[in-house]
Amino acid sequence: MKEEGREKREERRRKKEEVEIFTLFPSFHLPLSPSPSNALVIAGVDEVGRGALFGPVVAAACILPDEVLDELASCGVRDSKQLSAAARSRLAVKIRAVAVDCQIGVASVREIDRLNILQASLLAMKRAILKLKVTPDLCLVDGNQRIPNLAIEQETMIKGDARSIQIAAASIVAKVWRDELIVRLAVNYPEYDLINNKGYGTAKHKLALERCGRSAFHRVSFSPCRKS
Repeated sequence: MKEEGREKREERRRKKEEVEIFTLFPSFHLPLSPSPSNALVIAGVDEVGRGALFGPVVAAACILPDEVLDELASCGVRDSKQLSAAARSRLAVKIRAVAVDCQIGVASVREIDRLNILQASLLAMKRAILKLKVTPDLCLVDGNQRIPNLAIEQETMIKGDARSIQIAAASIVAKVWRDELIVRLAVNYPEYDLINNKGYGTAKHKLALERCGRSAFHRVSFSPCRKS
């Protein structure tokens, strides 16, 4: 009995450590939680960073157990743009802890410049979905654009991050992941004020582009970067 109790405590501690590691290192993926075999598996999918001048576009695909949807809503899960950075970080940890599966997909700056930002965003979303260890029956995709060549049923949802907990959860996870990435990259590019603007085109960022030129992580296909 004591041995069983010790194993349960070790398991809880291990899961807690895994959540903390993901928060610090965005490339880390949590193990899967069991999903009821008779439930319709729905993945919420959203992207962030579409309007930024610097860095990749990032998407998340998130599968949540039905029994946690109300709890997540009551905890404040909604469109990531409506949340403070602290709230997003707190909720991202909770989402990752209860999710059946949650994965990140990225489209690089080079792919953004080659494909255009819309197609790169759809590619990032597709990559996030294909990384899921559990194949969803349906993907709820934020926006009005279907993901090309996706062999899974999908439904687009305008303002989906305000209408679907699954999409809102994906938007939060993707936003936290991307923000952490940009903060780490900011160490090498302090002149662009990335810690504060997360790659978006603030006045300070655009002034730095004029004075210093663009970096390897700036999107040449975006006009403020093209001019620098």
